Amino acid sequence: MDRLALMETFVRTVETGSFSGAARRLGVGQPAVSKAVAQLEDHLQTRLLLRSTRGLTPTEAGQAYYEAALRAIALADEADSAARGAGAELAGRLRVCAAVTFARLHVIPHLKRFLDAHPALDVDVVLDDRNIDLLEHGIDVALRMGDLGDSSMTARRLATGRRVVVATPRYLAERGVPATPADLARHDTVTYLQDIGAGGSWSFRRGDTELSVAVGGRLRVSAAEGVRAAVCADMGIAVASEWMFGPELARGDVTAILTDWTLPTIALWAVYPSGRLSSAKARAFAAFVQDIMQTDAPVPAADSPAPAAAYSPD
Repeated sequence: MDRLALMETFVRTVETGSFSGAARRLGVGQPAVSKAVAQLEDHLQTRLLLRSTRGLTPTEAGQAYYEAALRAIALADEADSAARGAGAELAGRLRVCAAVTFARLHVIPHLKRFLDAHPALDVDVVLDDRNIDLLEHGIDVALRMGDLGDSSMTARRLATGRRVVVATPRYLAERGVPATPADLARHDTVTYLQDIGAGGSWSFRRGDTELSVAVGGRLRVSAAEGVRAAVCADMGIAVASEWMFGPELARGDVTAILTDWTLPTIALWAVYPSGRLSSAKARAFAAFVQDIMQTDAPVPAADSPAPAAAYSPD
């Protein structure tokens, strides 16, 4: 019994939701896939899949096995690459995690170039604004922004961007343009729950002057797409990275205000699962994203302080 082959067959079955889908992915007949999964269940003495008219779904044991199998397959692929040498072609499957808006604006539009450069590589892009457990979800590399919090992570800083205060011209025409950060107290604000500080405030700096403005807006949103939609619908003022509103700023759909004040910069990191060496595939993807951000993202202001690199490089 080739356990690694059985693992890969099971993984493809879970991903496609059917024996026929896995068979097409693997280039084999459907009976061979069904037999392989049955053989794996016999070996493990447990049910891995629930079968119904709507397709196949993993049991609790099956989901845990799927996530562990993903890691095992990735390690096997890495061992193959190491044996072939540093110049070997990247192959196998790479699982990437990124925030929805950032990936939609800055990664996915460029992803064809990465896939074309590595034709033997399959890429899964898991879109989630939350900081999910990388090992649990079988993630090889995650793109995360801001303070990582967990110093045990292995991370590489890819870019540093500015935060700006944004609103639509229509909102500003109706409510007036704030002249100072303190004026924000009289405005509607849209806050991103992933981005505001523990005290619910925005920090501003101009020269030697620093101000902290309490965020008291009625609308708080857990996903960046919601912040973008609310601001573009004239619902208020937000503080966000220029990466989040790049297209709207370029078109004039939203306007940056209080530009004589600066806010803390935000860092983009490539984060690798704790306790695992980063794979050649993950490092190649991180370098690819870093290259994108050097040409696709705004350059931070010279006087914007960069966050300390408190995390170990890959």
